[in-house]
Amino acid sequence: MKDRIIETSLQQFLEHGIRKMTIQQLIAPLGLSTKTVYKYFPGKEELLEACLAVHYDTLYRQLEQADLSDPVLAMFRLLISGIELDFRINPVFYHDLNHYYPDLQDKAQREQAHRTQPVFRKLLDDGIAQGLFHSDLDPVVVLQTIGVLYRSLTRSDAFAKSERTPLELADLTLGIYLRGLCTPKGLDALLSHQNLTRFSKT
Repeated sequence: MKDRIIETSLQQFLEHGIRKMTIQQLIAPLGLSTKTVYKYFPGKEELLEACLAVHYDTLYRQLEQADLSDPVLAMFRLLISGIELDFRINPVFYHDLNHYYPDLQDKAQREQAHRTQPVFRKLLDDGIAQGLFHSDLDPVVVLQTIGVLYRSLTRSDAFAKSERTPLELADLTLGIYLRGLCTPKGLDALLSHQNLTRFSKT
């Protein structure tokens, strides 16, 4: 029952946002009373924390299942799939999370980064060793920059006034940065997969 409550509540949060949703609204699809929820969670914030754990775990499982044999292609594929997933979510969800529950968001992102950064670090190291990424890169700085660009696209309203589509913005920020990390050999690897050279298909 606890897992069903979390799963249903997460879908409601992602679809409708967080701030305006009550416990009763969150579990309405299950036909349960709020008393049942309070057996497992003291309140909405604790339920949200459990939902975030499941949400980020889903993202991590996608990372675990990815083909990482080609570092450049894997980097693009992972970021494209992450952005496409985020853009399917109601932007109100991340707005509410950042604005009203910043501590929960920070905690969830720290835990997610602890799991995902070693994978991306290995991709960078392997790509440098294979001559696909420039050898003078600082992997720590690269990962921090990717994180900043990613969050500016999916977790903030930094580009709220832009007339570009989300995927066009991704290409003009993350896409340009990632291509800039590549050596000519790395760019050739991307060009052999035309659908991965850009986030937005033109």
